[in-house]
Amino acid sequence: MAIITILGAGAMGSALCTPVCRAGWEVRLWGTWLDGHLLDVCEAGKPHPRTQIPLEKGVKLYRSNELNKALEGADVVVMSVASVGVPKVTELALKGISQAKALWLTSKGFCPDKNGKIQLLPEAIRIIAKQKGVLIPPIVAIAGPVKANECAEGKPTATIFGCKDLEVSRKYAQEARTEVYCIEATDDEIGVEICAPMKNVYAIALGIADGLEEGTGFPHHNLKAATFSRAIKEMSLLGQALGARMETAFGLPGVGDLEVTGLSGRNKVYGVRIGRGESAKNALAEMNRLEQTVEGVPAASLAAKLVEQSAPHLKEKMTLLQAVNEILAGTERSVVRVLSEAVLPQKP
Repeated sequence: MAIITILGAGAMGSALCTPVCRAGWEVRLWGTWLDGHLLDVCEAGKPHPRTQIPLEKGVKLYRSNELNKALEGADVVVMSVASVGVPKVTELALKGISQAKALWLTSKGFCPDKNGKIQLLPEAIRIIAKQKGVLIPPIVAIAGPVKANECAEGKPTATIFGCKDLEVSRKYAQEARTEVYCIEATDDEIGVEICAPMKNVYAIALGIADGLEEGTGFPHHNLKAATFSRAIKEMSLLGQALGARMETAFGLPGVGDLEVTGLSGRNKVYGVRIGRGESAKNALAEMNRLEQTVEGVPAASLAAKLVEQSAPHLKEKMTLLQAVNEILAGTERSVVRVLSEAVLPQKP
């Protein structure tokens, strides 16, 4: 039986336990120093606090001080912590990662290096390993329309595994697949890794459109649809500029993931708060109090820096990205005006 060690006992890490366990893997779930209270609940046999679904039976739990034990003999390691924690956890787990056959990555975000250069997470991990003189196995980027609670419950789910080596993607897509957890394989790692954090940024904008209805009593569905369309276009443009295929943004990592995140994800909920009248600052403070991480907030500013550094010719074309950053910075203009100017067609 193959062994898989998932690093990070939050919503997605715990949810992934369900399909891989049902696919026949021995599953180990390691909690970071921030996850102790989550493991307490799971060990008591209660539903996971983030998904409200009990862990799959047979999953072995490990505390933060048991990292080496959790990694011992692992065939696959999964990085499933918040993007800000990826560098530190990578360094701590580097020995175990180097001995595995693959590193899967469900974390979504961008990673600035010590000089401020914005990197995609797989590249950041590779650089850390190279600096430490450690060889690591192939990285498989995992994205697509996966709500953690539905995945944990075993509901029908489509996801995508992206690795530079297509055969590696196909291998694990086959080995992790169940009747309801169905995986598409691709070698467009860059496209997957661009869409993963960018859809969080744009889900905030979709949430704002929904919040406008709550605040005014009148729907803004037309604005939301225009926002969705603009978001996909910008994801595709940025991906292509960095070497991705155009169509990736129009598949599971882009259209699919933005659709599900824009329906009920934390980034969408944050946007709703802003749309109905809360300030971006106060809305974020409340969600932090509730332990609801809004990955789209740091991703928005980092994405803007990525464009400036690696695709400056796109800066004026990324109007929705600019709008989200203006709103998050606490614009004095109405959010409906900022959003409308960004996504509605301009005069020819």
